[in-house]
Amino acid sequence: MGMNKNADPRMIELSLDSKVNKTGDIWHICVKDLPRSNILYAYRINGPQDWSQGHRFDYGNLLLDPYAKLIDGRRIFGDTNNKMIQFLGTYDFDSSPFDWGEGYKLPNIPEDELVIYEMNVRAFTSDESSGLDPKIRGSYIGVIEKIPHLLELGVNAIELLPVFEFDELEFQRHPNPRDHMINTWGYSTINFFSPMSRYASNGGGPVNASSDFKKMVKALHNAGIEVILDVVYNHTNEGDDKNPYPISFRGIDNKVYYMLDLDNNAKFFNFSGCGNTLNCNHPVVMELILDSLRHWVVEYHVDGFRFDLASVLCRGTDGSPLNAPPLVRAIAKDSVLSRCKLIAEPWDCGGLYLVGKFPNWDRWAEWNGIFRDDVRRFIKGDSGMKGSFATRIAGSADLYKVNKRKPCHSINFVIAHDGFTLYDLVSYNYKHNDANGEGGKDGSNVNFSWNCGFEGETKDANINALRLRQMKNFHVALMVSQGTPMMLMGDEYGHTRNGNNNSYGHDNALNNFQWEQLKDKNSIFRFFSEMIKFRRDHEVFTRKNFIGKNDVTWHEDNWENYESKFLAFTLHEGKGGDIYIAFNAHDYFVEAAIPPPPKSRQWLQVVDTSLESPKDFVREGIPGVTETYSVAPYSSIILEAKPTSPASAAAENGMTR
Repeated sequence: MGMNKNADPRMIELSLDSKVNKTGDIWHICVKDLPRSNILYAYRINGPQDWSQGHRFDYGNLLLDPYAKLIDGRRIFGDTNNKMIQFLGTYDFDSSPFDWGEGYKLPNIPEDELVIYEMNVRAFTSDESSGLDPKIRGSYIGVIEKIPHLLELGVNAIELLPVFEFDELEFQRHPNPRDHMINTWGYSTINFFSPMSRYASNGGGPVNASSDFKKMVKALHNAGIEVILDVVYNHTNEGDDKNPYPISFRGIDNKVYYMLDLDNNAKFFNFSGCGNTLNCNHPVVMELILDSLRHWVVEYHVDGFRFDLASVLCRGTDGSPLNAPPLVRAIAKDSVLSRCKLIAEPWDCGGLYLVGKFPNWDRWAEWNGIFRDDVRRFIKGDSGMKGSFATRIAGSADLYKVNKRKPCHSINFVIAHDGFTLYDLVSYNYKHNDANGEGGKDGSNVNFSWNCGFEGETKDANINALRLRQMKNFHVALMVSQGTPMMLMGDEYGHTRNGNNNSYGHDNALNNFQWEQLKDKNSIFRFFSEMIKFRRDHEVFTRKNFIGKNDVTWHEDNWENYESKFLAFTLHEGKGGDIYIAFNAHDYFVEAAIPPPPKSRQWLQVVDTSLESPKDFVREGIPGVTETYSVAPYSSIILEAKPTSPASAAAENGMTR
């Protein structure tokens, strides 16, 4: 490896001799008397130039260390003055070990008790309406400031959109239809070990980012909230051969790190939809991913991972699907990762759809995309969906009742970061993605949405009331379903992206949490919060095993009626505290026959989504429920069986002598 005559004069370049600095496949060097911090480093690597064999060596490129624990580059998020800055590895051996504090402990929340809140670190507090000091908006420390909101909402786990180092200005490297955008979601990893440095407070850089991340995790844990990371091991930000960005893996060993079609001039397989696909089940890459995961658990104390496009992890080095992928098995069996939640997004952009079939070793949970679609279709009033809706509410046993899998392995969601927000789901029939610069070609065309009678914003009071009712119906369905519920940041106040269902590139109010709207729409937040807490207070919604015939009574004798859009059932608590739930997706009232309550109990109305706040949710319940209940169009109700007298209640609580 020779010296580069055009090197930066501030840079010392050390040439390595294969006879001295190489043992087996490992290159190594010992540099004495280096400072213990504030050093930037990179590699230059040369090798075979045979393109058709998959090699992409270029000695002119500075390459990031794939194992660098900290990355330095641009200090301020979206700073276009440093658009083309070089990202370099760094380290810090001067700082004292992080103090996790006396009495600190991990929450260790059982999977069946989780309520997950999917959120983006920057978007959560970046808006001026957050009321935070500008120095900490959009940062890890900003999240700490808003923990009271999470506690009031009632969630006990946050799932963070990618927080590994990424280049938010990647769309602006060269002229293209998307060069006005900023990657705010972060699904374009530079390095798998380093926290996103521009989420540090006040442009603090990588060392402060690492410390701030730990402060955030510590504060969340002390509040009883777990931290799950959305991780992207299916591709990197290095692009394809048409638009390459060789800053690390490509220039180190392209043939090892990426899946290549060696029968087609070594072109990249693109199962990620982002130009390249990480070669996850190659032994070297597999070791890298496992080391990365362990690092985040040991160093940063995270509680779990959601794997983006996880079906890529189930492909062999030639791209073919594997029934027992070594990486997925190794993650499931790893001792360091044994306490972690493992969540797969069980599909990829190559058509490998594994919902209910993801290789799991009884450990892996899955984003249940079928739950999303079936619930959306029933609530909006599609015919023929009642049976499927009941199956999803009951825990998707058709998908997950296999071997030792449990209902909690179904991550139930109606809304996620990609796709419509909850408000947009009930306000738009079609996506409106023109702002993305791709002529409306991006984003899913299959959304199972319904605008309730008008496309987009309207002042029509009846339409707006129906939209609010539908939002509440979706939330009720999510919170009463067996499995693990996940909701999206902002849905608790009705955040809109104006119909954009793929808003990854907008660093503005389209994605940013609008704290003023939270205040203005407090009735929505109140309902969402009360429903989450109602779920957490009632074990009938969080059964550890799939429900059996003694656990539920379906008040239905006409399952085959294609036009029926009404479903009612009772969940049996075992000690008399039954819960009756009904959903009416018809456009007319349904007179529902209410079953007799258990002995010494009476039905109290807790939820009726057709009523205005605060009557839509009354925690103590409203008496007066008779043998029939007029369930309004597009509404849902919840009745709770409670003791008929204070004496009965006291006896139930063990207070009688």
